[in-house]
Amino acid sequence: MNNLHLAVQFFLQLAVILLFCRLVGAIALRFGQPQVVAEMLAGVLLGPSLFGLLWPEAQRWLFPWDTTQQMRDTQSYLFPTSQLGLALYMFVVGMEFRVDIVQRRLKSSIAVSVAGMVTPLLFGAALAWIFFHYTDLFPKKTSLVEAMLFLGASMCITAFPVLARIIHYKKLSGTVMGTVALGAGAIDDATAWCLLAVVLASFDKNWNHALANIGGGLAYVAVTLLVVRPLLARGKTLLVKDGMLTDAGLVLGLVLMILGAFFTDLIGLHAVFGAFVMGAAMPRGVVVRDLIGRIQPLTVALLLPLFFTYSGLNTKIGLLNSGFLWLMCGAVLVAAVVGKGVACWVAARATGVPNREALGIGTLMNARGLMELIIINIGLQRGIISEGLFATLVIMAVVTTLMASPLFERLVGSGTHQPVPEPEAEEAGEAKFAR
Repeated sequence: MNNLHLAVQFFLQLAVILLFCRLVGAIALRFGQPQVVAEMLAGVLLGPSLFGLLWPEAQRWLFPWDTTQQMRDTQSYLFPTSQLGLALYMFVVGMEFRVDIVQRRLKSSIAVSVAGMVTPLLFGAALAWIFFHYTDLFPKKTSLVEAMLFLGASMCITAFPVLARIIHYKKLSGTVMGTVALGAGAIDDATAWCLLAVVLASFDKNWNHALANIGGGLAYVAVTLLVVRPLLARGKTLLVKDGMLTDAGLVLGLVLMILGAFFTDLIGLHAVFGAFVMGAAMPRGVVVRDLIGRIQPLTVALLLPLFFTYSGLNTKIGLLNSGFLWLMCGAVLVAAVVGKGVACWVAARATGVPNREALGIGTLMNARGLMELIIINIGLQRGIISEGLFATLVIMAVVTTLMASPLFERLVGSGTHQPVPEPEAEEAGEAKFAR
């Protein structure tokens, strides 16, 4: 395709994606599901798993897709555009992240995080051992250790951005459940990215690369929070005029986010990590309020659905074409729920959290969602996992995320939850997270 054909194709695809996501979202809303869950499902439905199954010619015409990437097609623009939307969204999540309320429940957050990492990691490693020896779900070039670490990391990941949106949707911001779940989710995801860095380094036979990933990531966090954040706080008055963020302030925020995403992608971590940390460094109050107000609507309405569609176009549920493979898919789902949800509930109870709140924490932590799709997309692109295992993990990510809202209502209910008091200084300028 030439540039003109790519542009024409992109605009048509964009219209179909947005309209279909909203249609699925309207249906999902009747079942108490947030829009982000609908977008995950819509992405899979637009791919070969449903649209391609029912009308393959139309699906291939609308979404031309060359898995070898030897020709310019949908992937040429959908992947980078979806990554931009993902980075912008994680930038918003970082600006909404409240470090102070995590510190107030640090003991519970750490306990839940450890339980939510260790148990699913062990379950995932055990399943990987079985898959490695008795199936072809891992390519031959993937070693047993790499398979065990990758599947373990996939199991212990938490849908951090989805978690944040569900917490807002359930009006749990500032509550014990919301606070502990966000704190534990942040720790879990950071650990999962470190595990992924180790797997990629082993896969590439380059351990210096793993050291660069982890060391570079730690250095990035230190520089961003200890250098960039204070400088932004001191220059805050230059970014605000008449009580509003200036255009120069908006551009500066976007440039810093892009540079953060660029650096963490460059060192082998994902762009979402750099964008999230940079968001956490933005000055609270007017700057964060206006950055979110100007970035979030277009990001969540236009760009973020593209990521889910990209993942869905990579998902071929039809590859699970035997009873044994569906049995393995069921085993992955059971291990994911028990290893994450049940383990986090037990850990929360052990640290003195009341049973109702502990059940809520376990339910929220069990959602995989967006971050799961990111990590398994990386695994598929690098050849660590097969398309069949990718489809299995997509099913697990979608089902565990679909479970979150209805299971939460059944176990916890929608009653009033006691919020954690906010510091007066931050409360005045806090921008509330909404879609």
